[in-house]
Amino acid sequence: MTSQPSDGAARNAAATHLWFAAMPGVFVLLWSTGWLGAKYGLPFAEPFSYLAYRFSIAAVLLALFALATGAVWPKDARQFVNAVLVGMLLHGVYLGGVFWSIAQGFPVGVSALINGLQPVLTAMLARPYLGERLNTRQWLGIMLGFSGVTLVVWHKIGPLDGQMAGAAANVIGMIGITMATLYQKRHGGTADLRSGAAIQLASAACLMWIIALAVERLEVTWTGTFIAVMAWMVLVNSLGAFSLLYILIRRGAASKVASLFYLVPPVVALEAWLLFGETMSPTAIAGMAMTALGVALVTRGTQ
Repeated sequence: MTSQPSDGAARNAAATHLWFAAMPGVFVLLWSTGWLGAKYGLPFAEPFSYLAYRFSIAAVLLALFALATGAVWPKDARQFVNAVLVGMLLHGVYLGGVFWSIAQGFPVGVSALINGLQPVLTAMLARPYLGERLNTRQWLGIMLGFSGVTLVVWHKIGPLDGQMAGAAANVIGMIGITMATLYQKRHGGTADLRSGAAIQLASAACLMWIIALAVERLEVTWTGTFIAVMAWMVLVNSLGAFSLLYILIRRGAASKVASLFYLVPPVVALEAWLLFGETMSPTAIAGMAMTALGVALVTRGTQ
């Protein structure tokens, strides 16, 4: 006689399925707050010092959590090196480039547009590196998504006279997160997410401290506002959003996960409208719709 699942098990299974379905949306929402954290936090700290403190605090908290919950730590040098490389690329190179450029006055809209190329680059490299193939519908979605992002941020794009360094920093950052996504998908599938992320954050913190000591004065104004922003960036962005990113990468194709980044600029625009009263043009609204459609075409029928 075949046993039937209990009501409790059925409810747990339903809740788990609902959480996995909601995870991409939650990730996009949490990830989008990184731009707000840069806007609010950079007036109080130099960019690399800001990130060095952020990554250090997050690494300590996550390491304590990993120890308290019995996480498995890397047992060989290869797993450790993999985590270090991903951490430096994903946290250090990507966020270092974005935060440094914004601190230099680089237009946020252009920064978002440059980083909007990440899903395109990921899709192009995923085939030779991971053996992933996208069909015509998915390629159409990728192109439609980038077009939508362009429309969303177009009205925020300002002149770039003398800001080639800022543009280069964003390009380097975009390449960094692309390589980290592909590398994590290929080499991070069996690592414990808790201990692995702690190592990644620690390696990124080391990189930021080295750069900050070399080019900055390590001056931070610890106001109530900055402490609140730092707490949010550590708990919600570094621990929450990045943990969801690792889970999504593990569960889905790298190119499909990368397409979610198209949704970040539209969500940031909505947040700016709600929090700061920034206007939303009909062009931006149309761009949001195009972006959502593009992501749907890439991810339809997949986790």
